[in-house]
Amino acid sequence: MSTFVMLTRVAPEMAHTPQMLETLEQKAMKHLRAECSDVKWVANYAVLGPYDYLDVFTAPDIATATKVSTIIRSYGGAHTEVWPATEWREFKNMLHGMPTTA
Repeated sequence: MSTFVMLTRVAPEMAHTPQMLETLEQKAMKHLRAECSDVKWVANYAVLGPYDYLDVFTAPDIATATKVSTIIRSYGGAHTEVWPATEWREFKNMLHGMPTTA
């Protein structure tokens, strides 16, 4: 399984009340559980800044991660960015296998 980080910004017109955000989340998660049952959620955060949420999840491939992003965008007029992520330990192991000269 590969790890992905997704940043999400909900369209302001979709969040007239705080309760609307929870309703959007419930609907999106129901859809995701049905369509992407092999996705595992690692962490979820509400964040300050240009995005509203940061999610970390694992998926079997980029196509599944793209599907997650597409489903999330279909709720709340959301904008998403998805980035593949490599655990630091795995990254260091990769570095040790690389040539020492450029």
